[in-house]
Amino acid sequence: MAFSLATWNINSVRLRADLVARLMREEMPDVLCLQECKSPVDKIPVEIFEALGYTHMVARGQKGYNGVAILSKLPIEEVGAADYAKLGHARHIAGRLENGVTIHNFYVPAGGDVPDREVNEKFGQKLDYLAEMRDAFHAEAPEKAILVGDLNIAPREDDVWDHKKLLKIVSHTPVEVEALGAAQDAGKWVDITRKDIPEGLLYSWWSYRARDWDEADKGRRLDHVWATPDIANAGHSSRILRPVRGWEKPSDHAPVFAEFDL
Repeated sequence: MAFSLATWNINSVRLRADLVARLMREEMPDVLCLQECKSPVDKIPVEIFEALGYTHMVARGQKGYNGVAILSKLPIEEVGAADYAKLGHARHIAGRLENGVTIHNFYVPAGGDVPDREVNEKFGQKLDYLAEMRDAFHAEAPEKAILVGDLNIAPREDDVWDHKKLLKIVSHTPVEVEALGAAQDAGKWVDITRKDIPEGLLYSWWSYRARDWDEADKGRRLDHVWATPDIANAGHSSRILRPVRGWEKPSDHAPVFAEFDL
């Protein structure tokens, strides 16, 4: 079974339901994973998405914060939602397709502005969250799985606009990159985006603070698509839909796509 998949931090699914619908109409991914939905599950405007063929959803929600959802044209059943670091946040949902592939949708904590857990509780929460992800993958090796989401870390030097300038900026500090790498290694996850696009600058997020984000192009690749080794070779056609960042009243993230032939 071949299917296409996209992951997108939407920064409020209710505020930007029309953008979600536009992406569905124009790109038609079979599975769309959203983060930062900022909505209780029962307030997600599912009728808009169902009318476009996305008749299946698994989700975890919160009022005004966090929230993850998997919208699918394909039947999908919920198979878990982890609360790593015991934050009580809606940051993970897992669903299984009929072909047996499990999709994990993550929204890793951003970590605040100061990369020091002694003075910034949020940074400590981020590191704890990543450590528990690592431990979970060590405890039970994932198989036939895809992991997507806003992982809030740009791990490679060419995942940011200026490696040296961002070394002390949350999302690209060595301690975060190491923590994400440990979680990735624990599950033997393959970075599908970089498997397909191994070289060159690649971004999925541009700050709202930039007056002209496109011209300044001070981006970071915070959004990821990973797969377990047993299905990684089936992943292909990765792309980041940069123009979406320029839509009216956009999210500060662009959607990341991949296709799988399974």
